[in-house]
Amino acid sequence: MTLAFSILMQLLLFLPGNSIANKSTVNTLGSNTDTILRKVKPKIVFPTPTVPRLFYIQRDPNSNTIIYDLNTDKAGNIDKDEPVHVYWVKYNERGQKEELNFIQRKFAYGISTKPIGNDKFDVRIVAYKKYPLVLRKGDSDNKFHIFANIEKKEAMVSRIFLRIEGGSFWFPNVVYIEVKGTDPATGKELTERFKP
Repeated sequence: MTLAFSILMQLLLFLPGNSIANKSTVNTLGSNTDTILRKVKPKIVFPTPTVPRLFYIQRDPNSNTIIYDLNTDKAGNIDKDEPVHVYWVKYNERGQKEELNFIQRKFAYGISTKPIGNDKFDVRIVAYKKYPLVLRKGDSDNKFHIFANIEKKEAMVSRIFLRIEGGSFWFPNVVYIEVKGTDPATGKELTERFKP
């Protein structure tokens, strides 16, 4: 009976808008509840960005999203020195656009690019340079996309998700990376998860 009551209280404590989750209520539930409270994470809603983009990254602990967009001049030509513009959409705040700060750009979500000929670029996310991405025009639409190998097939990348559980600012504990994209030949969505 005590265990069932404790579980029921946990469910009630985390309902949206519930005001009973105060310190005195939690203290009356005992030490087993403290362990349960530490393990339960609120569910995060990850919106799909509507802004133009090549692809985007979402990760714990909030819904703020890193956008990777094609960088062009006013005439629509790609900037060959800096072909990708990286910035935040802060959904967790007001949905505003913000540039990455120096540390984010140089050590986390920024990218390095290198031309490899014929309007193709090797693209690497600075925090995980061993995962190769290629910026190039698609065969069917002649528009720039980011390509990577997903499920052993070349795919147009649409989203990367990082599941992070603990760790520190400089060394987060990344449980897995999930890459989603589309097979350009079939239009089939492809998904692959791996441990970095």
